[in-house]
Amino acid sequence: MSQKVVLAFSGGLDTSFCVKYLSEDRGMEVYSVLVDTGGFSDAELKAIEERAYSLGVKKHVTMAKTDDYYQQCLKFLVYGNVLKNNTYPLSVSAERIFQAIAAAEYAREIGASAIAHGSTGAGNDQVRFDMAFRIIAPDAEIITPIRDLRLSREAEIEYLKAKGVDQEWHKAAYSINKGLWGTSVGGRETLTSNGYLPEAAWPTQVTETEPKTITLDFEKGELVGVAGETFGNPVDAIRKLTALAGPYGIGRDIHVGDTIIGIKGRVGFEAPAPLIIIKAHHTLEKHVLTKWQMYWKDQMANWYGTMLHEGQFMDPVMRNIETFLSDTQNHVTGKVHVQLAPYRFTVLGIESAYDLMSSVFGSYGEMNNAWTGDDVRGFSKVMSNQVMIYEKIKNQ
Repeated sequence: MSQKVVLAFSGGLDTSFCVKYLSEDRGMEVYSVLVDTGGFSDAELKAIEERAYSLGVKKHVTMAKTDDYYQQCLKFLVYGNVLKNNTYPLSVSAERIFQAIAAAEYAREIGASAIAHGSTGAGNDQVRFDMAFRIIAPDAEIITPIRDLRLSREAEIEYLKAKGVDQEWHKAAYSINKGLWGTSVGGRETLTSNGYLPEAAWPTQVTETEPKTITLDFEKGELVGVAGETFGNPVDAIRKLTALAGPYGIGRDIHVGDTIIGIKGRVGFEAPAPLIIIKAHHTLEKHVLTKWQMYWKDQMANWYGTMLHEGQFMDPVMRNIETFLSDTQNHVTGKVHVQLAPYRFTVLGIESAYDLMSSVFGSYGEMNNAWTGDDVRGFSKVMSNQVMIYEKIKNQ
């Protein structure tokens, strides 16, 4: 009886090679799985399924995980206003670990004795997949043909041609990875420290030129309304905002960061909805949360983002941080007004029943209603007391 192996499958060159290698060279039954986290159209999913069967898989499944991806991961990136290095919304980082977990759970479900992925030995994804597989399916053999055989792209193409796969494997000038939480863009400019992607490289071209003001509605930290339209599912709200803001060229940037394996890397990305949502959500929080809530959220969220980026999503401490972040969102409800314009957006202001910037208590720099000048004089004296003593003793 042939050994059963689950392959995390995308339909590209690397995973196509893996199907042929595992099924024909190693005589294994290949069960390919594509985990959809919001980056594929129905037509693309059908084409990938057809490709899998044409390559010789025993069975192909598509796992629809977009809603779970939001509820179990993206929601907390919004709560925490998570931007890696104050720039990147962890578009691919979050997506990959979630896909790896789903593939490993499928392997365990069908009793596969092996599980495989097509990552090379040069990037972050190999670590994310390996860790998820080992944690969820610890008894399964992990097979990584591209990494283990150290194959070049050209060698993979020659191998597939020899196996009768006569597809035109055109190497695009830019690698594109599209998902619900943003699209990454890699090319020759991102391989250096000073190149910037040309206009033509961005997946969404600028077609909107007239500024537009829209309102985002948040309920307990979640986006539930965009431009007057209310959504029962925040995933749909994210898609709506992407459709509105993308044609302005909003959300483009290049992230420079530390990889899990210890080297620096650059990647371009366009993420109009995540960047607008996080900025709008953060602005609303600044109005409705206390100083120390904001401070500790920043500490926790930065740690959460780093852990997620480095494949540590399943560590129990992540559930602890999620509980904390969720608890801070009880009053993060209100409207945020945002102006869209070519290549930029501006948060204009907020409206919330929980706004702590209330004129009932005073206006900054203008008047006070909840304290007196004598109150402040005494407060200032007490607050400065210890440092005053320190300075006197230091200068004796």
